[in-house]
Amino acid sequence: MGSRVGQVAAAAGHAVLVREVSDDILRKGLGKIDAFLQKGVDKGKLAAERKAEVVGRLKGTTQLEDLSACDIVIEAVVENLALKREVYQALDAACPAHTIFASNTSSLSITEMAAMTKRGDRFVGLHFFNPVPLMKLVEVVRSPLTSPESFEAVYEFAKGLGKAPIRATDKGGFIVNRLLVPYLLDAIRALEEGVGSIEDIDRGMQLGCGHPMGPLTLLDFVGNDTTYYIANIMFDEFREKRFAPPPLLKRMVQAGLNGRKSGKGFYDYSQEPPVPMRGLTA
Repeated sequence: MGSRVGQVAAAAGHAVLVREVSDDILRKGLGKIDAFLQKGVDKGKLAAERKAEVVGRLKGTTQLEDLSACDIVIEAVVENLALKREVYQALDAACPAHTIFASNTSSLSITEMAAMTKRGDRFVGLHFFNPVPLMKLVEVVRSPLTSPESFEAVYEFAKGLGKAPIRATDKGGFIVNRLLVPYLLDAIRALEEGVGSIEDIDRGMQLGCGHPMGPLTLLDFVGNDTTYYIANIMFDEFREKRFAPPPLLKRMVQAGLNGRKSGKGFYDYSQEPPVPMRGLTA
């Protein structure tokens, strides 16, 4: 998501420096931005001059130290606290005192990450939703260490990106995942218990509740491994059954059935339109 956040910030008029772990991944990330914008040009939704303007505000690096001139650093590292600790310790040493750190985590504790740095008062959660250029919502998350000034600065920054920010406190899952994850897990339990088929559970929530996609389709889109990871973090925090990953989800992740990105999940994406996977339940 880091490249997409960079794209949105550049489109809003900010000079953006994108850091990746290797030149190859950096090229791929910047290439994805270019391709996304080119689609807009090809469809007549974006002027070629506008595309060039946005791309011109983007620079790339593989060195964390190069972020020392940034006023805000938005971290989108994989959800691994040990890795994030390494990144934040390097950033803490490289960046001046006024730089605000913002984490795009969807599940990890903002307080725990803030405590890894020497600037807990200038550490905020900034949770974007996928796909970043299209989704309006951003959760701005405060920890007990976050200063009111830093929180409001990041809130206004999110508004300046053209997003619709909402305020959240540092509780597991924040607002959206706190409500969404139990719903998704209950859909899996309904499938396990034979309440309905994959198609009927999805169709029921689409037509009955007006959702743009059913819960099992959404799980495949998000990634079953991602949901499994988030659910485990939330269960560790709350110790409530509604956050516990169902056995079917665990088995699917073990089998590599992670959804769209792996080609199979609750649906088989090797054909168009995708078809429900058979044999997931007895």
